[in-house]
Amino acid sequence: MSAIIDKLADDLAKDAIEAADALGDDQLIMDIAKHLASSSTTAEEAFLTAARVRMALTRARKLLEDRVDAAAARIGASEIPPE
Repeated sequence: MSAIIDKLADDLAKDAIEAADALGDDQLIMDIAKHLASSSTTAEEAFLTAARVRMALTRARKLLEDRVDAAAARIGASEIPPE
C-alpha cells in the first residue's frame, strides 16, 4: 500500500508544483497538504515529502546548470584571441 500512496502523492505533488508555479501561488502546496491532513495524515506526509524532494531537486539542478554555464562562459571567453 505504501508504494501506491507514494506514487499518488508524488503525482499530486508534481501537479501542485506546476500549478503553484503557473499561478504564482506559493501557498497552494501547503493548502493542499492541510486538505489532505483533514482526512489522511499518511497522504499528507507522503505529499509533503514528495513536494519537498521535487522542489529541492529542481533547485539543485538549477545550481548545477548555472555552474556549468558559468564555467562554459569562462572557457569560451578565454578562447577568444585578443585583438
